[in-house]
Amino acid sequence: MTSLAVTEKQAVVIGAGPAGLMAAEMLAAAGLSVTVCDHKPSVGRKFLMAGKSGLNLTKVEPDDAFLNAFTDAKGVLAPMISAFDSAAVQEWATGLGQELFTGSTGRVFPTVMKASPLLRAWLVRLTEAGVRINTRWDWTGWDADGLVFETPDGRQVLQPDVTVLAMGGASWARLGSTGDWAKVMASDTPFTPFAPANVGIAVDWSSHMEAHFGTALKGIALKSGTYRSRGEALISRQGFEGGGIYTISRGVREGHPLMLDLLPDQTVEALTKKLDQPRGKMSMANFMRKALKLDPVKIAVLQEMARPLPQDTKALAKLLKALPIKHAGLRPMDQAISTAGGVKFDAVDDALMLRNRPGVFVAGEMLDWEAPTGGYLISACLATGRWAGQHAAAWAQKA
Repeated sequence: MTSLAVTEKQAVVIGAGPAGLMAAEMLAAAGLSVTVCDHKPSVGRKFLMAGKSGLNLTKVEPDDAFLNAFTDAKGVLAPMISAFDSAAVQEWATGLGQELFTGSTGRVFPTVMKASPLLRAWLVRLTEAGVRINTRWDWTGWDADGLVFETPDGRQVLQPDVTVLAMGGASWARLGSTGDWAKVMASDTPFTPFAPANVGIAVDWSSHMEAHFGTALKGIALKSGTYRSRGEALISRQGFEGGGIYTISRGVREGHPLMLDLLPDQTVEALTKKLDQPRGKMSMANFMRKALKLDPVKIAVLQEMARPLPQDTKALAKLLKALPIKHAGLRPMDQAISTAGGVKFDAVDDALMLRNRPGVFVAGEMLDWEAPTGGYLISACLATGRWAGQHAAAWAQKA
């Protein structure tokens, strides 16, 4: 049996991503002795990977629009996000010495466009607050009220006054989010099975598309079910990737067709009028390139998905506005940016404490919510980690 530091109240946080580290910060600020345990050799691995594309911390937009990104879970998450909103996230990051900027779409990034300086400063703050971090500590469940870990030094059991679980979802397993914790908890905790979110669409391309691999479809609109996007779609060897695709991937997961509007700023009528012009001896591809300003990659995708093209100009115009994408479903869950599913909100109270395990709180992607990329994911992980940490501290101090 391993003992924690001897203080009045002791806390363990399992998971060293943004939700777990934020919970640890709140617990330490409340005067508890805090130990963070993570099964990887270093902390914040997925956080650092997210930072390779710029670390989109949050988004500046009206509160209602921000909350709407969380769809089914927005009502539950609203008080947590309101308590640590976009402005608060920015203040927290600048407090860690990070200069920020807001892009034209409202997305907020560190000026250095990476996560490592912020994470280093955060770890310094946590260390100065007395937080201890154990790496290569793999949580395997409970032994009565004790937390059991497999560690480089063998089996260890910790018995804190309060626990925060923040072990992530089930994407990017090599970075730590394996979802293995579900095997431990699913037997007595209401749980929604994991599903890929913010994920690419698999397409079995013909050889004609190889020349366009690595090229982005720009100036398009995408829809699947109720989900809409004006973002880009990158053509990869495996299919479609990119922010525009990730936004509507939930619709595909739910079984809706994927539709592509190649010219969203023009109407069917306007396109039909242009297509009705004489084309002489030009091929249809050249004619569309000149008459519609349709670039080669858009023409290639159009032909890939709808060859032979209709001869009727209005039918062709309608196809340009609503091109059905033939695909092979979502890319594998481990290739997703995030996952849907997790511990149901019915399983926790308003403080995010498990109803069947008093003193155990849950935060971050372990909970059953999802949101598109664009600052929402990290922002909500920080907000739920903060909420769980504060309420865990309050619970421990009353116990």
